[in-house]
Amino acid sequence: MNEDLKFLKELQTELNTQDNDCQAAPRFWAIMDYRKSPGNEDYDCGEYEYYHNDGDYTPFRKFNDLKEFLEEYYEEDIDDELIWYFNQEDLELLWRYIANNFNDDGYFGSVFVKEEEFIVQDTMFLTKAEAKRHLDLNKKYYTSKAHTYAMTALRAPKVERLLKILSEFDFDSLIKLNEK
Repeated sequence: MNEDLKFLKELQTELNTQDNDCQAAPRFWAIMDYRKSPGNEDYDCGEYEYYHNDGDYTPFRKFNDLKEFLEEYYEEDIDDELIWYFNQEDLELLWRYIANNFNDDGYFGSVFVKEEEFIVQDTMFLTKAEAKRHLDLNKKYYTSKAHTYAMTALRAPKVERLLKILSEFDFDSLIKLNEK
């Protein structure tokens, strides 16, 4: 029981001294990450994503991604003309060549994408430090842009009451009482 009370006292100290990231109480933290999703080139900021999709979706974000893919999977089709395109090191130029000469099967395609932020499902932390620790320990599951994100539990009276109790309760008196 004493360990539980010490835990609550430490949590209280952390809750009362951490940065609130400009969020009203009751606050909690989640993880925000970013993903590409289809966009509209007429009004979204974004870029074209080039891909090969024969059941396995392979995006090409850089020139070398596409070049290495072609060298591995289309080795027998590499000729002098394609080598010339390789030497240009221009993704869009190489893409136009591939779209015109390698796309009989329809596996190569492109889509306009925009980057969007999203709150990662199933993430909820009482403290910012705990959210940061989670990111550090699980970075392989997130993009390099992922970060903690403070949120307010609006119109959640039980959450508000619980966090108020955690923030204001005199745990020292219970610890002393428990030691007797």
